[in-house]
Formats: sequence, structure tokens, C-alpha cells
Amino acid sequence: MNITFKQLLVAGGPILFILAGLSIYSIALIWERWSAYGAVFKGMDDLLRRVQALIKSGETRQIAELCSRNKSPAADIIHKVLIHYGNPLEKRELAEKAIEWHASRLNKRLTAIATIASISPFIGLFGTVIGVIRAFRDLSMYAGAGPSVVAMGIAEALVNTAAGLFVAVPAIIAYNYFVHRSNDFSTEMNWMTEQLIDKTAAREFTGVI
Repeated sequence: MNITFKQLLVAGGPILFILAGLSIYSIALIWERWSAYGAVFKGMDDLLRRVQALIKSGETRQIAELCSRNKSPAADIIHKVLIHYGNPLEKRELAEKAIEWHASRLNKRLTAIATIASISPFIGLFGTVIGVIRAFRDLSMYAGAGPSVVAMGIAEALVNTAAGLFVAVPAIIAYNYFVHRSNDFSTEMNWMTEQLIDKTAAREFTGVI
């Protein structure tokens, strides 16, 4: 007996619709984070290369002007460190707090994506267990039926397991990707601000801004 797509949807029951809703929500979160990360990292590599070149040449005034015109998180962090008149330790504390704040904004909604990735397989498994129970119940109701009755019911029940994995796998991939990019952001900004602080401290930088 051939099983149509409509029959599989019906066999999945309410659990399948729950997983469909989670899938839509997960895709929306991933798209929103993708757009947000794209805005943060757009032009960041070019900015850091230009800042590094200016640091080597000692043109700190140009760094301040460059970052003041740029609205990216990287420029905001560098500009805050540059205009702060505290000692190197205070500047490092400021840089750490600024980087942590921007990283927390990058990590926004990642918990929801991770939660969907974690629970979706279990929700699918729950639907499968219910389907298997229903299949054996049907078998007990039809004493003369063969194994095909159970096989059909189990095949339909496994739809929920497949759906749970279908929702979870993209969410796991997206979560790991975003966490990796967020860590890259923190690492690069820590490295850049440390260079800036060391350079300005060595030159006894004062009164540029």
C-alpha cells in the first residue's frame, strides 16, 4: 500500500504540527541572526586593517576620526577605548566591558535556537512513541490482521522522528556557526584593542581628542 504525503501529515497528528511551528520559528530566528551578524561583520575586516596600519604609523588622531564616522560595533569599541583618558588598566577594563556588551547582543536569541535544536528530536520521539502505541492498539482490535497493520502504523509514527531531526539539524548548525562567529568577534576585538592600548601607552598618548 502506498502512503501519500497527506496521509503522513495526518498520521503525524498534533505533534507534527508542533514541530512545523518550531521549524518556522527556528528559521525566523536564524534569518534574523544572519541579518544581524551580517550587519556587524560588514566591513569589519577592512576597518581593522586600516586601524592596524594607523596604529603602526602612530596616527591615532586619524583612528579616532575614522571610528567616529563608522557606526559598526568594532568602531564603537575602538573609539571608546581611544577617547578614554584612564591608565592602560582602566582602558583594558573598558574594552572588556564594551566587547562583552556587543558580544551579548550578538548572542541574543541563540539560546532559543539551541533550545529548539535540543528539544525537537525528543518531541519527535514522543510523537513516534504515541504512534507505535496506536499501531499496537489497532493490531489488538483486528485479531485477524497481519504484520502489515503494525508496519504501516510504525511507518507513519516515524514521521515525527524524521520531522524532529529535520527541525533540529539546521538549528544545531546555525547555533554552532553563530557562536563561532561571536567568539571570533571577541577575539579580534580583544587583539585590536590590546594593540591600541599598548601603542598609546608607549607613546604616552594624551590630548588627541
